[in-house]
Amino acid sequence: MTPSGLAPHDSALPPRGDEHGGRSEGSSADEPGTPHAHDVPHQPAGHPLHTTYRRQHPVHTAGPVPDASVLTLDDPGPLLATGGRADVFALDEDYVLRRYRDGDDATREAVILQHVAAHGFPAPAVFLAHGPNLVMERLHGPTLLQALAAGEIAIPDAAQVLVDLHARLHAVPAAPDAPQDEAQWPHIASGPVVVHLDLHPGNVVLTETRGPALVDWANARAGTPELDAALSALILAEVAVDAGGVYSQAARALLAAFVVRDDVPVTAALDTAAQVRRSDPALVSGEKELVGAATELVRELVRVSS
Repeated sequence: MTPSGLAPHDSALPPRGDEHGGRSEGSSADEPGTPHAHDVPHQPAGHPLHTTYRRQHPVHTAGPVPDASVLTLDDPGPLLATGGRADVFALDEDYVLRRYRDGDDATREAVILQHVAAHGFPAPAVFLAHGPNLVMERLHGPTLLQALAAGEIAIPDAAQVLVDLHARLHAVPAAPDAPQDEAQWPHIASGPVVVHLDLHPGNVVLTETRGPALVDWANARAGTPELDAALSALILAEVAVDAGGVYSQAARALLAAFVVRDDVPVTAALDTAAQVRRSDPALVSGEKELVGAATELVRELVRVSS
């Protein structure tokens, strides 16, 4: 497993974990959006990150949003991060360009981001969207995975961050105008709320000013909390059952802490989650072979904790 480990198909992120993120003002493929003034709420006092990680920084005023010419640049800037389907490039200190490598239309992702941000969820702000490209706010701070590896956050607190993000996201109703990607997920039924389907420590950025924010919304759609929670548990379990993995023991401890704290029954949609993972084109054959053992580990830990 790579150091981004808790999502086996993601490569290691940079040392500081700078990513795209923040607030959202949606846009379409034909009409680029404009910045949204919605502020993501701070974590309340007593939240683990309020006491163990949050740092005080002077207020920074972002520079002007780059114009649409950046959407077509072959070399938009330094590569910050790469995931299963998209790469993230630094445009400057305030903005990044997220680009789908296969040329997929990013409009669906922009619509969902606009929707969740309008409901107060800490998600990336989209300023321009066209074709496979999104210009987004750049976040500064480590990922939750990096903070765990550096000992900057305890495993129980990290599990609570994941649980809290799930709870906040599943309070957001499904976006009525977001197109569903049925070709990618033909076996996933729709549902009443927004789901991320890839919520793991490598996709949580601990921002220096606003606390945890969730990035990489390529898989997001309408779904059920049970499937979303099951996928998070299964991703952790895949790392835990990888005997040669650097993070296997820590992943098992994080998984155990997650299933104890999460009110959503993760086993309710575990079989569907396993099917999703096995059909994920971003996973190589060796990683897919871990899904069976990972599924059994989730069941075992749920049984022990109940």
